[in-house]
Amino acid sequence: MRSKAINVNQMAHRCNIAPLLAAARGGCLQQKLEPDRGSLVEICLMHPLDVVKTRFQIQRGASDPTSYKGLGDCFRTIFRNEGIFGFYKGILPPILAETPKRAVKFFTFEQYKKLLNLTSLSPGLPLKENCLLFPSIMLSSPSSYTIFFLPYLFLKCFQPYIPRGLHALSVAGLGSGLTEAVVVNPFEVVKVSLQANRNTFKEQPSAFAQARRIIKSDGFGLRGLNKGLTSTLGRHGVFNMIYFGFYFNVKEAVPTSQDPALEFLRKFTIGLLSGTISSCVNIPFDVAKSRIQGPQPVPGEIKYRTCFQTMALVYREEGYERRGG
Repeated sequence: MRSKAINVNQMAHRCNIAPLLAAARGGCLQQKLEPDRGSLVEICLMHPLDVVKTRFQIQRGASDPTSYKGLGDCFRTIFRNEGIFGFYKGILPPILAETPKRAVKFFTFEQYKKLLNLTSLSPGLPLKENCLLFPSIMLSSPSSYTIFFLPYLFLKCFQPYIPRGLHALSVAGLGSGLTEAVVVNPFEVVKVSLQANRNTFKEQPSAFAQARRIIKSDGFGLRGLNKGLTSTLGRHGVFNMIYFGFYFNVKEAVPTSQDPALEFLRKFTIGLLSGTISSCVNIPFDVAKSRIQGPQPVPGEIKYRTCFQTMALVYREEGYERRGG
């Protein structure tokens, strides 16, 4: 029997994926790529805490001779040995990644939200055809823009089988986080490797020199500029899933106020709770990411290889508190 050939273009049209791919080709993200000065100020203010967080995540408990005794000791040691600029090691990669990261995050979230919550864009398409459509599109068009929208394509193909409602916002957040992670991971690899360097700021290589060194020694793959990708996917996916799901669901449940000050306080409190809960839940992924992307305990020997292997290893050797950073 001759198998029925799959016309990818026709199926993509029936699933309404073609407009998104056309938008990706045409650069519709350009309107989202305006510089965000507030985000740059946020990075500059919070980066010292990010350096301290990374230092704690890559140290291996009390047995590590270079371990810090506490938060105050970490700040004092970095300032004494590396100077004030030691708190700004690796700041260039997040600055460069901030604009595309936010553009991708909010653009894709809106697309997933429309896909999952607002309208049924592909009614009546059977599960078997959806299962065939997803790999067919990837194989027929394995270019960067298709891989970039991989979470959208997956959710689109299986959209009729995902429950809809306010909880769909969590799924939309998960999709946006996964897409965002693909964009930021190379920047994170360079950032973590620079933050882990305990030399003085002047002795440290630049971000571009560090990126070239990583590419030259390990390439662009999962052992080089994209190592720790699974952990980054988990970190951003879990964070956005909980953040968007909690924020919008709670905001719907808490009555609005006509008083501008009270309304600001309502949104601020909900946002603060959403961010706090999301950060606490995704910390194990963040620790695993730092261990994989940071220096290995024994030079030339890879101890931390994959996300869940690293989580299990940290838990077994250092306990749950160290796994949580």
